[in-house]
Amino acid sequence: MPAAWTKVAWPAPGAARRREWPLLAGIPGNQETTMSEHVYKQLELVGSSTKSSDDAIRNAIDRAARTMRHLAWFEVTQVRGHIEDGKIAHWQVGLKVGVRLEDSK
Repeated sequence: MPAAWTKVAWPAPGAARRREWPLLAGIPGNQETTMSEHVYKQLELVGSSTKSSDDAIRNAIDRAARTMRHLAWFEVTQVRGHIEDGKIAHWQVGLKVGVRLEDSK
C-alpha cells in the first residue's frame, strides 16, 4: 500500500469532522490535503485520440479548460477503442469531471 494512502485521520466520536484526503496528498503541486466545504458540479466528457488513452484524457481536459474555470478532478469511467487491421486506430475515454462552484459574494 502506498505511504500516501495511510495518512487518513478519522476523528474521534464527537470531534470535529475533518479527514485528510490520502489520494490528493501524493499529487505534485497539490497544496490542499484536507476535505474542504466546496461544492462541485459533475460533468461527463468524452475525449478521443489516435495516440493513446492518456492523450484522449488530456484532450478532453485541455478542451474543457479553455471554456471552464475551476476544474478540480476527474475520474475515468470508460475506455473504448477502434481497431483497424488488427491495430488500435483510435482511443475514446469517458470521464467524469468535477468543477468547483464559485462561492457567492
